Amino acid sequence: MKIKMLLVSTLLLISGMSCTKKNQVIDNAQSANKNKSLAGTTLAPPTWQEHWFEHNQLLNRVFSDTSVAVYYDNDVDRSITWPYTYLAQVWNYTKKTYGSFGTESQLYVILHTAKYSGGHPSTYMDASHDYRNVIDCGSNSTTAWTAGTGNDLDLTTHEVGHIVEGASKNVLGSPSFNIWHDSKWMEMYIYDVYLGLGRTADAQRWYNLVLGGSDPYPRANTHWFKDWWYPLYTQYGKTAVLNKYFTLLAANFPKHTTSNGVATISEYTGELNFGQFVHFWSGAAGADLKSLALTAFGNLDEQGNDWTVQLEQAKATFPNVTYPGSTPTVAATTVSKENSGGSGAAEGSLKMTDNNVNTKFFVAGYDTGFWAQLTYPSTVTLRGYALTSGNDAPDRDPKSWKLAGSNDGNNYTQLDIRTNESFASRNQTKSYTFTNNTAYKYYRLYITANNGSADFQLSEWTVSQ
Repeated sequence: MKIKMLLVSTLLLISGMSCTKKNQVIDNAQSANKNKSLAGTTLAPPTWQEHWFEHNQLLNRVFSDTSVAVYYDNDVDRSITWPYTYLAQVWNYTKKTYGSFGTESQLYVILHTAKYSGGHPSTYMDASHDYRNVIDCGSNSTTAWTAGTGNDLDLTTHEVGHIVEGASKNVLGSPSFNIWHDSKWMEMYIYDVYLGLGRTADAQRWYNLVLGGSDPYPRANTHWFKDWWYPLYTQYGKTAVLNKYFTLLAANFPKHTTSNGVATISEYTGELNFGQFVHFWSGAAGADLKSLALTAFGNLDEQGNDWTVQLEQAKATFPNVTYPGSTPTVAATTVSKENSGGSGAAEGSLKMTDNNVNTKFFVAGYDTGFWAQLTYPSTVTLRGYALTSGNDAPDRDPKSWKLAGSNDGNNYTQLDIRTNESFASRNQTKSYTFTNNTAYKYYRLYITANNGSADFQLSEWTVSQ
């Protein structure tokens, strides 16, 4: 999120709904109480010098309360006051829904006129914006922000949504960003905010605006809102399902602790693949969403990988994310060394067990300690297996190996051993049997030698009982 979530927003939509304005109090920076606290919260500083991207404006605080601190550059019309109330309502609703975002209660709102078109967010865990929850929005128009309707609301709310995905449950990062990109989560977040604030006209306007929208990812002509978000939201708990998704991510997705310069924080260490994305949303919904996802997205992710295979792997990798159907129907695949692109990549380890001889697993830097493992939901007795050579470079083929079984993942019993095997052609399948009457949960294939390459490849590893 330190990089990805500081992107200029691409969602610039035009509409004309009015914004309710009430309880607006202009904070005069010269007033006697400018340095006092509001309900225990220290007032935001009266000025703030920008020091990020191309932004270099000296900002002036025009309003502050316990919910928001609003800053305008010198070109913003000072008669504009709708952000004081509206964005306070958005921020308070967001905290009520998703929990706190650090210890400071305020959202910092920055508006620019005639410059910096678009917007970006930052979170309390980011040094770039002085460890504050920030939305920074600009427009090339010289009359920007005067309407307080339509796109003014959509754009500013959009940026708050990035804070949600980038710092929910006090974990930095957005593992989903590579899947829903800059604006797809915002379609759902904005709709829910408008409904949550009782802004039914804006909710309807937004619904009409995004319902027919399409995107080229993960496949051409994907209708995210119509085919995914709206059915998910209306059928599986509305606001609650949105919050539970981030709760499950924070509890289960890999993260580490790191220093952000002033404190030790928790940060996600990777990105979701599409199968994991469907798995976590199914956990949030308490229902198997595979069919809904297939209808909305097809079965391939943006890289052309079959995410239904990834989904089965995700069920085994994240067993605490439960719902009817969350028990894996096939064994989970793991390897001692993964393809540089990850397990779901075009030549990742999942290709080794996708029942397609025209795909393959490839890993650079092979060593004789390499292994691949199948982990079953419960014990199973295997008595046979088959290996399929890759499509090129015979020196990458396995030459010698042994197969072992285990029930604790630590102690392995050798079941079969082969030496000096060869594959006469590319994508050739060779089958092997062995004697075994014991059921094991883990089956590990140790590749003790290949044919001399520094790399290793295998198209398929299948097993039989």
